[in-house]
Amino acid sequence: MNTEHQPVGVTLPGWKPPLRPVRETLTGRFCRLEPLDPAAHADALFAANSADAAGRMWTYLTYGPFATRADYHAWMERVCCGDDPLFFAIVDLKTDLPAGVAAYMRIDPTNGVIEVGHLAYAPALQRTAASTEAMYLLIDRVFALGYRRCEWKCDTLNTPSRAAAERFGFTQEGVFRQAQVTKGRNRDTAWYSIIDTEWPARRTAFKRWLSPDNFDETGRQRASLTSFAGERA
Repeated sequence: MNTEHQPVGVTLPGWKPPLRPVRETLTGRFCRLEPLDPAAHADALFAANSADAAGRMWTYLTYGPFATRADYHAWMERVCCGDDPLFFAIVDLKTDLPAGVAAYMRIDPTNGVIEVGHLAYAPALQRTAASTEAMYLLIDRVFALGYRRCEWKCDTLNTPSRAAAERFGFTQEGVFRQAQVTKGRNRDTAWYSIIDTEWPARRTAFKRWLSPDNFDETGRQRASLTSFAGERA
């Protein structure tokens, strides 16, 4: 309560805005996230993306698919080389080739908020341990830097993205109706978040899932991430 007996938010003694994320490499057991460099990554990513001949990976993004390698390279040069969004190439350590991209975006140190977005996974990366580990590395870095909130937003019609958000431990907060016009279509946007007090338990679930003991000799998981997440309470 303030001096006028109005309810107000809890105080945050000692709160200091965290540093902005920088262009650094994040390495795990299945993948490596490298700061996106069109010269180093565009050709390999275009080749990996070309396995999705129908272009399904681009349906809910505001850009793509790209007809030519030159088109993709030009888009990357125009959009992916700044500090916000801050893009990473996801390199699969089995092949040492990039097979997807992700980014930090709407970076707001003043309020301690970062969104993870621009997820574009080629077929070779989809539904793999590397794709899950990439999200773990990104989210873990957000909270290690001292941010209070990590956001995930997607088209409400993008059921795979919504399922992924819930699998990774994000909580749905609501839907922003008619939030965007994307490729000439209406988009209602679903909002999800993880906050700093929730991350330790979710981090433990990720760590247990990523443990070598959780994979058999063929690389198949023994237990799902959601089964570990169910123990976080």
